[in-house]
Amino acid sequence: MLKTIRHIIKWTGGRKNRLYWGFLWSFLQSIFTAMPVIGAAYGLELMLEDQRGEIVLTPVWALWFLIFMVGMILGRFLFSYLKATFQESIAYEKTAEERIRIGDILKRVSLGFFDRNNTGELAGAVTTDLSVLEMYAMKMTDVVVGGYISALAIILCLAFYSWQIALIAVAGVLGSAFFLRILSRRSRINAAVHQEAQNDLIAATLEYIRGLAVVKAYGQEGVSVEGMKRACREHRRINVKIELDYIPCNCLHQFCLKLASVAVAAAAAVFTAEGAMAVPVFLMFAVFSFMIFTHVEQINNAAHTMELIESTFEKLDKIEKAKFIDENGKDKKPDNFNITFNNVSFGYDSRPVLENVSFDIPEKTTTAIVGPSGSGKTTMCSLLARFYDVNSGAITIGNMDIRELTCDSLLSNISMVFQNVYLFHDTILNNIRFGNPDADMEEVIRAAKEAQCHAFITALPDGYNTLVGEGGSSLSGGEKQRISIARAILKDAPIIILDEATASVDPENEHFIQEAISSLTNGKTIIVIAHRLATIEHADQILVVDNGRIAQRGTHAQLILEKGIYRQFVDIREAAEGWRIA
Repeated sequence: MLKTIRHIIKWTGGRKNRLYWGFLWSFLQSIFTAMPVIGAAYGLELMLEDQRGEIVLTPVWALWFLIFMVGMILGRFLFSYLKATFQESIAYEKTAEERIRIGDILKRVSLGFFDRNNTGELAGAVTTDLSVLEMYAMKMTDVVVGGYISALAIILCLAFYSWQIALIAVAGVLGSAFFLRILSRRSRINAAVHQEAQNDLIAATLEYIRGLAVVKAYGQEGVSVEGMKRACREHRRINVKIELDYIPCNCLHQFCLKLASVAVAAAAAVFTAEGAMAVPVFLMFAVFSFMIFTHVEQINNAAHTMELIESTFEKLDKIEKAKFIDENGKDKKPDNFNITFNNVSFGYDSRPVLENVSFDIPEKTTTAIVGPSGSGKTTMCSLLARFYDVNSGAITIGNMDIRELTCDSLLSNISMVFQNVYLFHDTILNNIRFGNPDADMEEVIRAAKEAQCHAFITALPDGYNTLVGEGGSSLSGGEKQRISIARAILKDAPIIILDEATASVDPENEHFIQEAISSLTNGKTIIVIAHRLATIEHADQILVVDNGRIAQRGTHAQLILEKGIYRQFVDIREAAEGWRIA
């Protein structure tokens, strides 16, 4: 637990001084908690002396005694308030910063990082795990450190009257600490198992929710939910096992403290019977025997949580140590926007996708990429946007290797319209404005009109302030795609990547979308992945990709005359687009 306490103190960073002040206020709170008991014993001793005629107590004495007791109680609450003020908000402030920092880290890693790591683990790190730190880091620190501080403060008060009884209390704390250490070791082992079960449960739940439409369509609710049920059962089994595993050490921890409490009261009784201790002091020790270990007893509840916190730190460290894809990049602007692939090879893990691909895209020209599914078309665009780094070769923009740029400076020059459009759970206005957060309403509307989506947006109940569902679930595929085009128009980047930008658009509106794309792409460097002839036949060059290589290259007029994949592709598309009902 001490290791985790040190880790938490280090984690608080510039706020650690507030934590140290909190420890001081905790100590003073414990002193002010003990003082009324000491004061009551002292007052009782004076009253007994008054009864024996040794002294005479006056009403003024009673007034001072009342003031003392009220002052101690107010002091106790004052230092309790100061401790909460200094400590409690630290975890909330720090985890808010941590979530933003992790978001920045995940933004700068290769997308391969997400392929190599469990989705549930990453989701758990940002949500559940950081919530553990947020809710328990300061509370458990207070339970552990505050518990021992409280015991120390009262033991010092006991030592003022009897160092022998104070040693009994110290022995009880040390015995308790021994079993808490064993409990902590078991918690360290169990925390890793608990985290794994937690991640599996999150992953199973996410998979079930995401695949619900497929599950319903195929009527496999029973089969699909079994994975989540299995994860829930395993999570329950591990939690029960952990609780049962703690019982022996927890009982021994409690036993040491209860035995020490009895020993404190018994020793005080023996000293009193022998005349070495006054009766009021004995009563004080009897009261302290019930309260001295109150906070230490609660430390057993912190043992497992502390190890969960330590496990969380280890997981966050793993994310923080992830290699930034642009760690050596600089904020630069290319001199021009000529794009060159020079002997580029790439594969996902051990599966090769591209092999020695080379081509040039002159500035302000349109390049269409066609080819069979899985041939590497989208991968080429992902490499240009540096979602992944090439395994070998180089990609340059304006004779500048994109690995010399930061992701932000690279992507500031690229607008992308994806095949699978994702809209945020926000208003349509903010989804379009995502392309340029500083754009005013007039610019947003102009971009929407050019993307042919202004009409359907204004027909919605709240217009541009209509809230779309997560991922844009409340809109049709074509509507989402047009909003995505509007977003790209608003960004106004010099390089445009269109990945099947008209795939979800109905034929009636396709020519409007083509006009919108013409407005988007006017005077820019264009890369378009498409299967519709209307989209690619006017391109300045067409790259035909097959099995990760450039199989053909040329204009539509040139390639249509050659035997090969492109001519087959055109024949198939013309047959498909020209079918009629007999």
